[in-house]
Amino acid sequence: MNKFETPKDFRLPAEWEPTDAILMAWPNENTDWAYMLDDVRKTYIDIITAISERAKVVLIGPELPSTSIFPANCRLENLILVKMPINDTWTRDYGPIIVTTPDGTPILQDFIFNGWGMKFAANNDNLAAARLHSSGLLSCLYNGPAQIVLEGGSIESDGKGTILTTEHCLLAPNRNDYLSQSEIESKLIEQLGAKKILWLKHGQLAGDDTDGHIDTLARIAPPGDIIIYTGCDNPDDEHFAELEAMRNELSEMTNAIGAPFHLVELPLPDPIYDPEDGTRLPATYANYLIVNGAVLMPTYGQPKKDKLAAMILESAMPEYEIIPIDCRSLIRQHGSLHCATMQLPLGVLSDNYEKNN
Repeated sequence: MNKFETPKDFRLPAEWEPTDAILMAWPNENTDWAYMLDDVRKTYIDIITAISERAKVVLIGPELPSTSIFPANCRLENLILVKMPINDTWTRDYGPIIVTTPDGTPILQDFIFNGWGMKFAANNDNLAAARLHSSGLLSCLYNGPAQIVLEGGSIESDGKGTILTTEHCLLAPNRNDYLSQSEIESKLIEQLGAKKILWLKHGQLAGDDTDGHIDTLARIAPPGDIIIYTGCDNPDDEHFAELEAMRNELSEMTNAIGAPFHLVELPLPDPIYDPEDGTRLPATYANYLIVNGAVLMPTYGQPKKDKLAAMILESAMPEYEIIPIDCRSLIRQHGSLHCATMQLPLGVLSDNYEKNN
């Protein structure tokens, strides 16, 4: 691996680039979904079905579903079942982060996942990327384990060397306490091939136990000169000042070649509260997934806001099909659609993979 260990050799593809598959983890009774397993599995079936029309779905977990539970329009030939232990189902944060070399060779950068700053058990999730690689499912070189904590939901890439992230998350306690911000930045430059790191100071949402993942706040959109961000037009909302400050930060940012971004604002969903303890949940329309010409957008049972968000995304990405998916079950565990998925770029799946049933 030594010949690849220079910043100029790596590139972190943008999410909208061609994708082989999306990695997901099937909810089971030993996860935090146990009390609402039927509801969340229905949401997962909806997401898997939508993805299967456009890419393969690699579904991991100690218990895997029978294909008979999927609807007729689900392309079962695109479903790959891999039995393995997991702690949680948020594959965005522990799934493989794939970079490429100048000749297009994919490299798995296996960063440490420690349960969002040691808040939750992560012993199995931290090993998921390595286990997928050793299974023969992934046709890429392995570079790891990396000596830095990094979650997939904490970074956005334009595919051209610009990485967008947040200080709240990457500088949070129990992640990389032994490193300064400049040292963390150096690690990202080295291991992701970044040319410029953009750090947001503002914008964290109430109820977000990830400490401010960028994929709830601001997303770089194709072709790379657009940032779609979560806004708030209600001065009485607790998020108003923070999201306004975030918008001001974004308006002053430029990409790796010094060009400013065109900003597109998404509405903030009306407050959604946990029925168990009454706390506000971090619902956001920015937590969408781009996969091979489609945008899978979370909705929250708010017809006016849901429709407005879909119209905004359609206007910002006119070449993409916008597919709304009800994610009210996912938000109950403080995540949404993007959090439950991780893309595996084109060329990463092995031609000789086996379907495990």
